[in-house]
Amino acid sequence: MITIAVDAVGGDHYPQNPVAGAIQAVQENPDITILLIGPEQVCREELSKQGYTGDRVQVFNAPDIITMDDAPAQAVKNKPQASIPVGLTLHARKQCDAFVSAGNTGALLAASAFILGRLQGVLRPTISTVYPTTKGFRLMVDVGANLEVKPEFLVQFAKMGEVYAREVMGVEEPRIGLLNVGEEEEKGTEIIRKAHELLKNHPRFVGNIEGRDILFGKADVYVCDGFTGNMLLKFGESIPAALQLLIQQAAQSSSLSADSIKPALGVLKQALAPFDYQAVGGVPFLGVNGVSLVGHGGSTPLAIKNMIFNAVKMVEHQVNDKIVSYLN
Repeated sequence: MITIAVDAVGGDHYPQNPVAGAIQAVQENPDITILLIGPEQVCREELSKQGYTGDRVQVFNAPDIITMDDAPAQAVKNKPQASIPVGLTLHARKQCDAFVSAGNTGALLAASAFILGRLQGVLRPTISTVYPTTKGFRLMVDVGANLEVKPEFLVQFAKMGEVYAREVMGVEEPRIGLLNVGEEEEKGTEIIRKAHELLKNHPRFVGNIEGRDILFGKADVYVCDGFTGNMLLKFGESIPAALQLLIQQAAQSSSLSADSIKPALGVLKQALAPFDYQAVGGVPFLGVNGVSLVGHGGSTPLAIKNMIFNAVKMVEHQVNDKIVSYLN
């Protein structure tokens, strides 16, 4: 039985969505139990509201709440009884197999690094995300944990991402691409050029990848610094809403009726389904000595459930053991 600790008061819609996602997860997977971390009364009242009477969703009291507005480092220091530090401490003590949260990303990253520590041989933990392409979801790493990097960091990001893509995303032989301003080896900053030099003998390294190639799935693991990755992540999140608005504006300027554009919007919605974060659920902090995943602040119950299932996959596939073996 795998036990996943869930931040019951993380995200914009707590405790309703984390609790609902946890219930869905245990209903669909008989081999997991959930430990809801949050104010005990809040958690129990929400479980009662949602009619759950089983014993595979349990509650662990964490009376404080870290909000989305809290400064990450200060929140972890000033609120030691909040769900994030409490849940990660339980994980560090082997009282659960993973911790997932849709809460404050910065606080979760800081607490994961401090409480769990780094895996053997890891220079810097990193945060990755899945990115939609015409060939399905692909992985991008780093997307915000390390704004400034060294070439050696990028090489490790590539290798950790490769393990995750293979073990959790099901990509058999993940191709690694280095995001750059051009395909040629001599392009880019000194750091990127050195990283290219270090990666070029890797059997699945496909070279530099330009921004225009990302959505076409030219690689399976896109490697970059956290500054670049975070900008691309936020840009990608804006694509569906922007395209829908552009189509509506074009229809209005051409005097088309609302009924006449409905089929087009329906097709667009179907085409952009891969951009729906709910299918992804949550993404991991790779390189920490544990399994810690973060989800979108607006996570629905479906997204929470899928984040839990991603954590289960990481545990079942022993992702961290394989990262350590690969790096050392």
